Amino acid sequence: MSKLFHRGFAAALPVAVLLAAAPAFAQTEGAAANADLAAKLGGDNVTVGVAGAYLPDYEGSNDYRFTPAPAVIGQFKGFAFSLIGNRASIDLIPNRPGQTLDFQAGPIGVINFNRTSRKNIDDPRVRALGKIDTAIELGGYVGIGKTGIITSPYDKLSVSVSYRHDVSNVHDSGIWQPSINYLTPLSRKAAVGLVASAEHVERGYGQTYFSISPTQSMLSGLPTYNARSGWKDYQVGGFFTYSLTGDLLHGVKLVAGGSYSRLLNSYSYSPIVRTAGNPNQWIGAAGLAYTF
Repeated sequence: MSKLFHRGFAAALPVAVLLAAAPAFAQTEGAAANADLAAKLGGDNVTVGVAGAYLPDYEGSNDYRFTPAPAVIGQFKGFAFSLIGNRASIDLIPNRPGQTLDFQAGPIGVINFNRTSRKNIDDPRVRALGKIDTAIELGGYVGIGKTGIITSPYDKLSVSVSYRHDVSNVHDSGIWQPSINYLTPLSRKAAVGLVASAEHVERGYGQTYFSISPTQSMLSGLPTYNARSGWKDYQVGGFFTYSLTGDLLHGVKLVAGGSYSRLLNSYSYSPIVRTAGNPNQWIGAAGLAYTF
């Protein structure tokens, strides 16, 4: 797999919020039709999608490039699962048809491709810092979702927190990530979503991706720097899906979205960011998905 994304959930574009919109619909399409769709809620489904993503060369870069962004999201016998770019997870608490509270807990894994390929970095100073090995981050998450919150009986608000740790000894540190997602159907064919998250990282992460050693300083021309642990960033985004065939429960969908993130604290002041890049980060994506 090529370097698809840099970060955990933000790295895995939150278009996943909309790919998961299969079990959502509005009340405005007629009671009989809604009853038919409601009977399918909580059933098995799989959504497969691919998008073109426009994202920074590395975490903190001001150079951008296009890359493919595949995704698979679904549910089998009540167990929800997802594979979004470089991030995979499964909810080990099964969902039941008709439930309004969704308790969530399960494993999560992220492959961190940040700066693992020098050829994908335009800035010669950051290239001179050298490549970083691919980090394998494993952990788990817990969360809760509530259906029927604001706009209809079918919108959903979810909050969760995850923790993952690098098991490959690349940055050998942990990452905490709280997040909140909101999804609401506009009709049988359209839905929108909002997402917000943040990441708190341990010292090893900052040392690996944001610090600059004296040797690296001589090679790159960037000043030495020592990043600390703390809140690394926050992210907010918005997303849209529209069914081109069928409805939100079956058929081909158009998916599109974008997000903004801001690097914080010592991470935003690293020369990798302030001198060679930018603490303000943008991601955009658009593509097609199929639900069956």
